[in-house]
Amino acid sequence: MLNHESQHPIAPSRRGEPTNHGFFVTGTDTGVGKTLVACALLRAYAGRGLRAVGMKPVTCGAEPGGSGLVNDDVERLIAAGNVSAPREHVNPYCFAPPIAPHIAARQAGVTISFDRIVGSFRALAARAQVVVVEGVGGFCVPLGSGLDTVQLAARLALPVVLVVGMRLGCLNHALLTADAITARGLQLAGWVANHIDPGMIAADDNVRALEALIAAPLIARIAHAVSPDPAALAGILETGNLP
Repeated sequence: MLNHESQHPIAPSRRGEPTNHGFFVTGTDTGVGKTLVACALLRAYAGRGLRAVGMKPVTCGAEPGGSGLVNDDVERLIAAGNVSAPREHVNPYCFAPPIAPHIAARQAGVTISFDRIVGSFRALAARAQVVVVEGVGGFCVPLGSGLDTVQLAARLALPVVLVVGMRLGCLNHALLTADAITARGLQLAGWVANHIDPGMIAADDNVRALEALIAAPLIARIAHAVSPDPAALAGILETGNLP
């Protein structure tokens, strides 16, 4: 099924230009550390004196708060950035149940609009020099009739940072995701090896295999931790290898 919204992507910025620049952070699956890496990127760029703001266009899994639904990932992104922005731009769509977004949207009687998301992104880009957009789930997640996160990434046209959850099966997941990113004409800017399984056998061999097979730089290896610190990770991210 085709998406009937405008298919024109946002024009990518020139290197060093202080607007419409940032990254789309995706992962090989849900729960592999996208928010951790997105927050680390925000802290790294903020630490260099740049205005950095996070965005999570669609979230599922939220609790009632003082001003509406509150999602933990969104709160972490807000805390990691250094730009004040309206919450409706940081997180245009927030659903309470922790289920697939197209199901959550249908249950809420909401139609997810790429035009609304792109408008929010542009509003954030007008305030910041770097906008870090975190996807939902893996790279190819349905968002509604004829819409998915692959199309969203293509609309935003940002360089992509891929978070690989290092566990059994990650080679297949990582290579399929990398192929899906480049097949849409997107730039795979770099990838992160997040060691989410402390008992993974031959973890170093798997990382070396992915380094040889993914045509993008490894910008960080994250050791397994119960409560990883984005501020500490910001110091080891090799952002100099990113566009």
